[in-house]
Amino acid sequence: MTAMKQKILLVDDDNDILSALKMLLVPEGFEVSLTQNPEAAIAAVRRENFSLVLMDLNYSLDTTSGEEGLQLIASIRKLDECLPIVVMTGWATIEVAVSTMQNGANDFIQKPWDIDRLIAIINNQIKLAHSEKNAQKLKQQNQLLEQQVNREFQGELIALSAVMQKTLAIINQVAKSNASVLLTGENGTGKSMFARYIHEHSSRVHANQISVNMGAVTETLFESEMFGHVKGAFTDAKSTRIGRFELADEGTLFLDEIANTPYSQQSKLLRVLEDSEFEKVGANKTQAVDIRLITATNANLSDAVTNGSFRKDLLYRINTIAIEIPPLRDRQEDIIALAQSCLKIITRNNDNAKFTISSGAKKALVAYDWPGNIRELNHVMERAQILCQNSIINIDDLGLPASNTRVKTLVVEPEKLATLETMELDIIDKRLSYFNGNALKAAKSLGLSRSAFYRRLEKI
Repeated sequence: MTAMKQKILLVDDDNDILSALKMLLVPEGFEVSLTQNPEAAIAAVRRENFSLVLMDLNYSLDTTSGEEGLQLIASIRKLDECLPIVVMTGWATIEVAVSTMQNGANDFIQKPWDIDRLIAIINNQIKLAHSEKNAQKLKQQNQLLEQQVNREFQGELIALSAVMQKTLAIINQVAKSNASVLLTGENGTGKSMFARYIHEHSSRVHANQISVNMGAVTETLFESEMFGHVKGAFTDAKSTRIGRFELADEGTLFLDEIANTPYSQQSKLLRVLEDSEFEKVGANKTQAVDIRLITATNANLSDAVTNGSFRKDLLYRINTIAIEIPPLRDRQEDIIALAQSCLKIITRNNDNAKFTISSGAKKALVAYDWPGNIRELNHVMERAQILCQNSIINIDDLGLPASNTRVKTLVVEPEKLATLETMELDIIDKRLSYFNGNALKAAKSLGLSRSAFYRRLEKI
């Protein structure tokens, strides 16, 4: 990618000085805009993005006091508190020039200028401003990323089941492209984890993935959160804020719960996605942005379009490739491996915590319906490792609701079981089938307590 030229705004009422500066700066690789008065300069700063302003202090109304220059600095600072300003001054007004730095200028140079010093000042101020902006951006990125790490389940991506292997194959293929991806599926299926996986296997892995829970972005703060704001844009805007789009520049923007985006703001979201441009709240300047978009939802967006809560054109824009993440109940072969992965993550800071899952608990995990999917599995395993009396997690430690146990025919290896055990298993399996998988009813019909019922399963 070709680096963009640094753009400098020159402000002086002397055409000869403007021409001389342009002849000096253009060969140095700068792009130059010329203005001859404060009004034109302010209009230019409102309209365009500049890397630096190089300005005179005195204009036609007053050629000695520098008052016009001070007012111009104040006006520029209201528009952009970070834009570097270098003041040019005659030998008799050095004291005034120092005063301008106290009022918002970054540096000054005396007329007639030393060419090497002028170029050095310009480069240095641009570099400092760039570093400061990057530091501010990095600080906000780190805060967001820390929140994401604390909020998201950072489990392993496990795909032993056929349905998950098929899904993962599609994800791996899509990750290499720059296409917008819509991840659908029930709550807790790990959509945010798959969004992270896509980013980490894309060409944008060198940059950040910024995640936004659209359900938590209120209508009144939408533009500020997504596009940022300048200092003074509204009552509580005490400083300039970088929005999520800008933070994700050159990387990936993940909009979770996209269906919850306020309808009144969806057109603004669509516009930046289509044009790759936005304006901060309180600013007139348009900024370009380059992001890869990933969205996720557990809602049916087609139904949302029909009932008028989601824009059809926005749906077309975000679902270039739609991938449904299967629920955990359809991934039975993955359940035990995921449970063990959960335990590993839960106890990762405790080297002495080594847990194993009993055979009965494994059967119960596989038989359970998992309405909360991987998120629920994580909570169940966290609870189990706290409540278990030793390093072995048993059925009772899981605390699974009996009503959500799925009917599952257990595979019996006759050579490993006594005849009585085989008969007992057959009775239990038929009784579970009769009561549609309700373990509590099956246990009562056999005259067994729930714990006794599960103990018999553990023996199998």
